[in-house]
Amino acid sequence: MHIRHLPYPDPGTPDVRSGHHFLLWLGRQQLGGQAKSLAWGTLHLLSVAALPLAVGLAVQAVVDRSGERLALAGALMALLGAGATVGDTMLHRTAITNWVTAAARVQQLLARRTASLGATLTQRVAAGEVVAVSTGDIEKVGWCVESASRFSAALLVSLSVCAGLIAYEPELGGLVAAGLLVLTLVILPMLPRATRRADLQREKAGRATELAADTVAGLRVLRGIGGEQLFLERYRKASQEVRGSAVRTARMWALIEAVQVALPGLLLIAVIWQGTRMTTDGRLAVGELVTVYGAVTFLLFPLRMFQEFAMAYSFSRPSATRAARVLALHHATEARTAAAPGTAAALRPEGDLYDPASGVLAAAGQLTAVVCGDADAAGVLADRLGGHALAPSPDGEEVLLGGVALDDAPLDVARTAVLVQDKDPVLLSGTLEELMDVPSSGEVAVRDALEAAQCGDVLAALAQGSPGTDADPLRVRITERGRSLSGGQRQRLALARSLVTDPAVLVLDEPTSAVDSHTESRIATALHRIRAGRTTVVLTSSPLVLDCADQVLLVQDGRVTASGPHRKLLHTDADYRAVVTRQTDEELTERTGSA
Repeated sequence: MHIRHLPYPDPGTPDVRSGHHFLLWLGRQQLGGQAKSLAWGTLHLLSVAALPLAVGLAVQAVVDRSGERLALAGALMALLGAGATVGDTMLHRTAITNWVTAAARVQQLLARRTASLGATLTQRVAAGEVVAVSTGDIEKVGWCVESASRFSAALLVSLSVCAGLIAYEPELGGLVAAGLLVLTLVILPMLPRATRRADLQREKAGRATELAADTVAGLRVLRGIGGEQLFLERYRKASQEVRGSAVRTARMWALIEAVQVALPGLLLIAVIWQGTRMTTDGRLAVGELVTVYGAVTFLLFPLRMFQEFAMAYSFSRPSATRAARVLALHHATEARTAAAPGTAAALRPEGDLYDPASGVLAAAGQLTAVVCGDADAAGVLADRLGGHALAPSPDGEEVLLGGVALDDAPLDVARTAVLVQDKDPVLLSGTLEELMDVPSSGEVAVRDALEAAQCGDVLAALAQGSPGTDADPLRVRITERGRSLSGGQRQRLALARSLVTDPAVLVLDEPTSAVDSHTESRIATALHRIRAGRTTVVLTSSPLVLDCADQVLLVQDGRVTASGPHRKLLHTDADYRAVVTRQTDEELTERTGSA
């Protein structure tokens, strides 16, 4: 896989049992790239490792005054130098390719999972964690995948050099092998502690990132209640915990690095001391001593790669665990992507929308209002009617549209047929014209939708606040998430966007909760007019909206308990009256009696 071929046609199905399994799965997906890096890394390191042999031959040739052997040694050094250069260049190229392609694979997987989960993602995992996974964590995972091949090449060449030293000079080779064994036994027990500290650091950093993201998202509210200082202190405390954890992690790695410098240095001194004795005794030639010395010096280089891989794995494992946790999330209707052929055609958007679990029946072409009395329950019901439920119904009953289960329809077909606007809609940054440029039937013009949503004053305010747009409000830029707008303004623009889409079934969860009663009344009337002949479900307890509905349903404890026109239910159903008017029977009797 080359960078120019990205994105992947299919990034695959990841193993999300744990961070460790996820990293192994990523490595298996890039066996070709890993093999290339291993081959080029082996060429590079073998060329560097063999240079001491060429130098030793050259020194011995000088001692023996042999010009022919000196020329051969020079040619060998040139050849090894070319091999080291080519190997290093290609190793860097293939290793970076592995890094980028691994990161791209994870990014694609996260993007697909995010798109599949939709609005339910942030209900199951903090937005800050999603940001952390899709930014810094991806880089850490790519680093681990990239360093794996170089670690493998270093390990392979190091074992080859040790075996070659033992065969070349058994006494010194045995001393070097014993020294490396001691170094391994000293460092290996330190790695788990360093890994745990790195895990803790990443965990604390993730919490700090989540806190920062959540604080920024709620900054407007915090300023309104004067809570900026409180959250500033919380973030300062979390930041200091990250700093302290990072210092402890750095100390551990510094200790490991110090051991990697001290023990090989002592080994090198021992080799020189023993080699000098053997040379003075005539048991070892000068050139052979130079060769052994150069080989031991070379072994310090792979040790750096071992440390880098250990660090990469330590820092990437928590990142991989977080990524696996997000990728492991599944939609309640995940199986719909593999629906049987013909299901899409069988889905009839013009039919009734029926939820057997609650008994909610929205007649085709009518405006149906649903009263829950519980905002959370209303949100859950809205998600279920749109096929966005976090979990399937306990009894397995599925929402039906035109007699066909939404869960059996492909995801894109189901979402085209039913559109859900929740109580906290998101406005993406861009111009108002771009905001309204959404997939639609073309039957509802943008101007008509804005008028129906009573956005006249919003457009006037936007045009007045942006003089460089030639008084055209559609050219005004909307800030991120519409933070420059009030709650009512954002709500009305989101409603206009939903009306432009003109879906077969539109589900609105408290679409007028942030507007005044006069505007709410006009929106209710216009909504009934512009959605004439289309199925609309409004979850609300506003009498102004309920009075404009063709049918009103009262849902209590997850089931429909009453249905009928708004005015009739007011007079005949005490539970409905209590929810809509916020009055008990006693209060209503007292009010009637006093009147």
